[in-house]
Amino acid sequence: MVQLSVLYMMVENIRQHSELDDPEWKTLRSNFREELAFPVHSEEPFAHLLFTMVAKFCSGHCPHFPMKKVLLLLWKVLLFTLGGFIELQSMKQQKRLELGLPPLLEDSIQVMKNMKPTSPPSYGIELGEQQRRGRRSRRDSLDLYNEKDPFKSEETQATEEEENEEITENMMDGEPEAQDKDIVSQPLATLRANTERVYFPKGLSWAPKVREKDIESFLEISRSKFIGFTLGHDTDTLVGLPRPIHESVKILKQHKYVSVADIQIKKEEELEKCPLFLGEEKVEDNACELLYKAMLINIPQYMIALLKILLAAAPTSKAKTDSINILADVLPEEMPITVLQSMKLGIDVNRHKEIIVKSVSALLLLLLKHFKLNHIYQFEYVSQHLVFANCIPLILKFFNQNIMSYICAKNSISSLEFPSCVVHELPELTAESLETGDNNQFCWRNLFSCINLLRILNKLTKWKHSRTMMLVVFKSAPILKRALKVKQAMLQLYVLRLLKMQTKYMGRQWRKSNMKTMSAIYQMVRHRMNDDWAYGNDVDARPWDFQAEECTLRQYIERFNNRRYEKNPVWEFSPVDNCLQSVVGQRMDLPEDFHYTYELWLEREVFSKPIHWDELLKCS
Repeated sequence: MVQLSVLYMMVENIRQHSELDDPEWKTLRSNFREELAFPVHSEEPFAHLLFTMVAKFCSGHCPHFPMKKVLLLLWKVLLFTLGGFIELQSMKQQKRLELGLPPLLEDSIQVMKNMKPTSPPSYGIELGEQQRRGRRSRRDSLDLYNEKDPFKSEETQATEEEENEEITENMMDGEPEAQDKDIVSQPLATLRANTERVYFPKGLSWAPKVREKDIESFLEISRSKFIGFTLGHDTDTLVGLPRPIHESVKILKQHKYVSVADIQIKKEEELEKCPLFLGEEKVEDNACELLYKAMLINIPQYMIALLKILLAAAPTSKAKTDSINILADVLPEEMPITVLQSMKLGIDVNRHKEIIVKSVSALLLLLLKHFKLNHIYQFEYVSQHLVFANCIPLILKFFNQNIMSYICAKNSISSLEFPSCVVHELPELTAESLETGDNNQFCWRNLFSCINLLRILNKLTKWKHSRTMMLVVFKSAPILKRALKVKQAMLQLYVLRLLKMQTKYMGRQWRKSNMKTMSAIYQMVRHRMNDDWAYGNDVDARPWDFQAEECTLRQYIERFNNRRYEKNPVWEFSPVDNCLQSVVGQRMDLPEDFHYTYELWLEREVFSKPIHWDELLKCS
């Protein structure tokens, strides 16, 4: 535990950089990063060693590992060796430049910083009561509007009556829940005064995007309608189509966005078409590539282990006898006797769980983002194993609580935290001071965790209709709508993105009853041209062949892994020796640096593997 704490402080302090750092310190930082990320004697990256510790802890081989410190160190090592979100943004720009793609439309981090939160929608009984109140207030408003002021001229009164009728018609045309009850119930003079103070954003937050697939789909429909036949993937031939279609295609191409993933997928398709040249691909040996190569065999176990820990640390989970014990390094040998000791232990346990959730959510998001930038099928491989390990229902279960209480939780005692407990004198703690806690509005640790989990859920479900249907089947819409009560723009943005994915599957009545949520989606989420998310007419909403979608994706992933990471890249075309005697009797030339890693290999592949002797005897 002490060694992990020392390592954590070293990594956290060394990775912090400033423009005022002297050259020698920059060189030392770079060397330390190289040692962590790149093996010296063909050893594994340090992050992979920590992943192995997590897997051993969850399998029961090493239950004594202080898992909170391991996960925190793993998160910081990934931040240091791979890079954080700001570094990711610059790496993405560089990658697009290398592939000949135009730069990003906008800085997503800066856009989210400038966004303002939306007011939460109404729920349940409150919604019905608001509808009734809205109808009564509109009738009262009509009476107020129709009263004539004796001190005004007839011309002024006539003009105001016309304006009142127009406002009333607009109100009656909209859905009751789409109107703000405070605005509806006000007389016209007050309404005018308040409208002048209301903030209206200048345009939408995000520039619209169009995929190549969207342009192809639009032209397929247009050709079938006006010409009677289609041309497949041709997006340039517009012969026989009317002028408005030409203008539409021109606008769509102006907003066309080609991602790095699109280029990588096309390159994989080209490599598959030419199997004799599969070994000629040049792969950059960066930190992300080496980590994926080291993790590849055990990625399913690592993802299951991380989700097990996340489940055990979730506030909605109940303690079970067969679950892993993540509190081994927190619970004292003797249980508390006094009320004050019990309160301190309770706060410390909750804080311990919150830190674990924060570290697991952060490192999972970092892995997904870096693997997606390095190669799309690395990202898809990790994503698919997260989905197979029930990551989607787990995150929904995490949010199926009073999320406002969780984000406003005060499970920390500032006077006992480092460095206050060392620098300052320890004040006298009482039960009243523990109940009061800090005066912060949010617990930023929990807010950070919630945003990370929402981003993971977005990455797992984006453009995957089978996984979006999982959100619908698990009834995620009311759970996510409750999260909109948190008035924080970034959290609301990722919640609304998840709701936008589902609207086409939810039915017309749901959309009609949730107009305020639909308006918030329109205001805050990026728009995709030709995406009729608000109407549900998309052919992708049809519920068949979703299982085939996952199977097809898995085939692509397996081809990619076999091609790039198998010893023989053209293994499909090589003869296979199935004779046991000749295979066992083969002589293998070991590499020169084998003696550096053979002990590690024995420990991981032989000694740490449980042997079921009874099963072995039965087979023999």
